Amino acid sequence: MIYTPYPYQQHAEEHILNNPSCGLFLEMGLGKTTITLSAIQRLMFEELEVNKTLVIAPKRVAEDTWSTEANKWEHLKRLKLSLVIGSESERIRALKAKADIYIISRDNVAWLVSLYGLAFPFDMVVIDELSSFKSSKAIRFRALRSIRPLIKRIVGLTGTPAPNSLLDLWAQIYLLDKGERLGDKIGGYRERYFKPDARQGAFVHSYKLRDERAKNIYKKIGDICISMKSEDYLALPQRIDRIVPIKLSAKVMSQYNEFERKQVLALEEINDITAVNAAVLSNKLLQFANGAIYDDTKVYHSIHEAKLEALEEIIEVSNGQPILVFYSFKHDLERMQQYLKAHKPVVLKSSKEIKDWNDQKIPVLLAHPASAGHGLNLQAGGNIIIWFGLTWSLELYQQANARLHRQGQTKPVIVHHLVASGTMDEDVLKSIEGKATGQNALMDAVKARIKKYKKLINAA
Repeated sequence: MIYTPYPYQQHAEEHILNNPSCGLFLEMGLGKTTITLSAIQRLMFEELEVNKTLVIAPKRVAEDTWSTEANKWEHLKRLKLSLVIGSESERIRALKAKADIYIISRDNVAWLVSLYGLAFPFDMVVIDELSSFKSSKAIRFRALRSIRPLIKRIVGLTGTPAPNSLLDLWAQIYLLDKGERLGDKIGGYRERYFKPDARQGAFVHSYKLRDERAKNIYKKIGDICISMKSEDYLALPQRIDRIVPIKLSAKVMSQYNEFERKQVLALEEINDITAVNAAVLSNKLLQFANGAIYDDTKVYHSIHEAKLEALEEIIEVSNGQPILVFYSFKHDLERMQQYLKAHKPVVLKSSKEIKDWNDQKIPVLLAHPASAGHGLNLQAGGNIIIWFGLTWSLELYQQANARLHRQGQTKPVIVHHLVASGTMDEDVLKSIEGKATGQNALMDAVKARIKKYKKLINAA
């Protein structure tokens, strides 16, 4: 295909060429991959500034998206790509292959840095989904930080650089500018721009932004980072969000309420309610709402089939149109595979399923949002999404929906949300609709339940 870039794509490409260290904070569907490949092609063959480029990406994106985009456009055909994936021997073989761009999963960054050390051979690095390097404590961040001085050009790509808090920006920007703009220590960054929010004694659980400091942060990084929203540049097809209330039977609802009461009161006995144990409680309640729950031995027990029945009903009413189903738990997947046998569901595992889906050979594609949340182009395969179980992560939710609701989609995208009435499902939906940060919304939901049962106890 002949590439005819939009003006914003030309602007973004020039931004990469003009800034050895830069960030493209472009929303889903704006073509970050093609923009970056076009810039690499120019830097290699026209400007003669770059010899070897490393692309670091989520596993599935590394396996499929970059090579698919490079093969798609005529002007990129001269680029040679090597996929550094598979076993260690396969990865080493791919690194020895003659290529212009080497693509590796972010999970193998530490291995790669250990392999080369100070002989790191890549003069340009692209971090696809820079937000996955938001933790300064993560091994992948520390590994990349150790060889950052050896990298001449670096590009960070993401649509959601700080989905939960601007605290997440520090590690990402450090990898771009080595601490020039937000400081070389996260402690200093936190002290300058944030103040303690929730704390217990000397331990601070969370921080919140000081008044008006967001503007200062954006101003600091504005010279190397550009941000664009798809709604400002693309005429995307209509998106129709549909809430499907799932009414549990009186018996199951009674079981749910009793289960919730016991779980909440057990948690309330813990003096320090953290995001971790709040998440454990939430997961148990969401599992119950979906229809099954794990016991202490990791064996799941089915409780109801209300969501499975609603799911099949939507599939049947859709009259053979391809449907993408997002699930939350492993038992969701196993139960759907069994219940939907007649509809021949396929699990998203590799590039083969991506190709088959886009060729419209798959009637029902089952995917976890974390495995399909970044970079995959699935818009050619269908326009219907069903959320069997919702996620607290606004970033995952938005990214997953953008697999179909993106540039190249020709039909209105219908997003069905299966929500069990009177359960934790409703809290998650409220969080997503209000674009709240997942962890704060989760903690609020758990605290509300503790308060509710305390009142009931006191009243009794």
